[in-house]
Amino acid sequence: MQQSTHPSQSHSQSSSATDSAVPASGLQQTYSVIPRTRPVTPLLDTIETPADLKSLNTKQLITLADELRLFLLYSAGQSGGHFGANLGVIELTIALHHLLDAPNDQIVWDVGHQAYAHKVLTGRRDKLSTIRAKDGLTAFPERAESVYDTFGVGHSSTAISAGLGMSLALRYQGRAQTVACVIGDGAMTGGMAFEAMNDAVQQDADLLVVLNDNDMSISCSTGGFSRHLAMLWESGYQVDISETGTPVLCPRPMMAGFDRRKRHTEQRAVPRLEDNLFKAIGFTYFGPFDGHNIPELLRVLARAKDVHGPVLVHIYTTKGKGFAPAEADPVGYHAINKLPADDTVNADNKVAIDAQPKSAPALKYSQVFGQFLCDKAVEDDKLLAITPAMEEGSGMIDFARQFPERFFDVAIAEQHAVTLAAGMATQGVKPIVAIYSTFLQRGYDQLIHDVALQNLDVMFAIDRAGLVGEDGATHAGVFDYAFLRCIPNMLIAAPKDENECYQLLNTCYEHKGSTAVRYPRGVGTGATIQRPPQNYKVGQAVVESVLGTDNAPVQLALLVFGTMVATAEQAAQTLIQQYNCQVHVVNMRWVKPLDASLIDRLITQGVTHIATIEEHVLMGGAGSAVNEYLLNESAAFKISRPAICNIGIPDAFVAHGSQAEQLSDCGLDLAGVTRQLQQLLSC
Repeated sequence: MQQSTHPSQSHSQSSSATDSAVPASGLQQTYSVIPRTRPVTPLLDTIETPADLKSLNTKQLITLADELRLFLLYSAGQSGGHFGANLGVIELTIALHHLLDAPNDQIVWDVGHQAYAHKVLTGRRDKLSTIRAKDGLTAFPERAESVYDTFGVGHSSTAISAGLGMSLALRYQGRAQTVACVIGDGAMTGGMAFEAMNDAVQQDADLLVVLNDNDMSISCSTGGFSRHLAMLWESGYQVDISETGTPVLCPRPMMAGFDRRKRHTEQRAVPRLEDNLFKAIGFTYFGPFDGHNIPELLRVLARAKDVHGPVLVHIYTTKGKGFAPAEADPVGYHAINKLPADDTVNADNKVAIDAQPKSAPALKYSQVFGQFLCDKAVEDDKLLAITPAMEEGSGMIDFARQFPERFFDVAIAEQHAVTLAAGMATQGVKPIVAIYSTFLQRGYDQLIHDVALQNLDVMFAIDRAGLVGEDGATHAGVFDYAFLRCIPNMLIAAPKDENECYQLLNTCYEHKGSTAVRYPRGVGTGATIQRPPQNYKVGQAVVESVLGTDNAPVQLALLVFGTMVATAEQAAQTLIQQYNCQVHVVNMRWVKPLDASLIDRLITQGVTHIATIEEHVLMGGAGSAVNEYLLNESAAFKISRPAICNIGIPDAFVAHGSQAEQLSDCGLDLAGVTRQLQQLLSC
């Protein structure tokens, strides 16, 4: 069998004569502390556009990688944000921008968790500390932000489809430009990625796919595809690329820092070129290569970009590379908060524990769900739980440890997760799908056709509903009321706080049919969870308070959905001081079915004004559901015709910023809600 030259002995033609002294690892520095002051980065400071990388030799590119890594550490400490994935692709980002001609050549980043280095090298270095802040840089690539951001991303597994579309459009127009897609091993588990690869082969498209394999998505990668990638690594061989661009099977050189990935120690037979999935479906495959070795990346990518047809280059990287705490804990350092203002920080950048006793913090809603899951599983052995790669984010760690045989992480495959639950439900068990609101959008056909149409006994625990702050429009769960309530057989619950979340989870679990409990990101109000769990009446709202003067000429009913109840009660206090009115604050609890009898009773009792309040888009939301009922079914409304307004998110995507800033921009903070209610009462 033909043996290729060891990769470290073959450099790209752009390398200089001094490159022989370059360390084989391609990485010079590992850091252990996030700097609090702007580091000295003389070479990085000269890079204003990717064109500035063209004149650098390989040794300078490695120095640039060190400076860029240190700068990203500093910037992350200032702004917070995605962390580990960005540190892991620094060498790859430098190599791509050194070899390609952006923005003429198209670089597409999947998900966008790893695009910070790209932003720095494309003219946004001095703005990086504003990332995720209001009016600052976006958390992900965005076409409106830079000509170098070729495609707006935020959700997983889209890059190959988008890149293929670009390649085919360029070919149709006779334009010779390279299209390179960077996708992680976690994102590659999404079915959309395989649909795109299948079509790329069918179209014989010129497309360069770089598979960044760090054995992680947000959690650890799972499933047969992950095992296949591990097999490619563990074989001890790699498919190298010759000077003419042809695949050559040869022993893989040692890669420092990757020994932890070996899962087996038995001797393996020499594999064949055909022994990988990508080759089998028609891609030209090269790899795996060390994704932190800049000379190696330059050599491989320089040749691979000129190979005709769909090509996949498989590289291995370490999430959090170059920052020792992140390398040791890639899950914990997937994203970080900005450093605290004081200096009481340990070496691993964790805030020192205050000696003063503190009260217990309010629970996150994901923790409430996790507690419910464990509690209910103890009493009901039919409970099974599914997540599409969001074990940590959805609060399922304890459940997965206590009930491993009842926990199913299906990787980044939302459509599969929903239909998997449907299949389970046909066999007499009770599946719960834990999923973010914005990711449930990706399984919408399955939700309609496979679950609701058959009225199967499946519960959806919908996390990250409403505005989510710094992650911006791609992650805002502000459409779920609308796309759920139009589906027959669906029940939709909207808790006001942690206790109600727990009880509504229990209520929907006990209901036989298709249900959803929708709750927000972050912590609640500190409400105590009552046990044993209650079983609320489906479709029954609760009058939380009646404020103001009895028999006042102005009677206002606030029909509030979800966690806006507290804001509504505060606004009511202001209104009764300013107006001679009485305010009924109603916690609706259910978006579907609505408590129509309570609404009619309030109108019959003399309500003169009605306002609906929700952290959701106005179009098609809970307020729209109330309007539809009043206009089409309510006899009481047809008689007295109270004035109505709907308060919610306007018909626009909400830009990133803090959650408080987003609420303010949408008129959903206390001042905004009060102002809109004052306008209603002025009618």
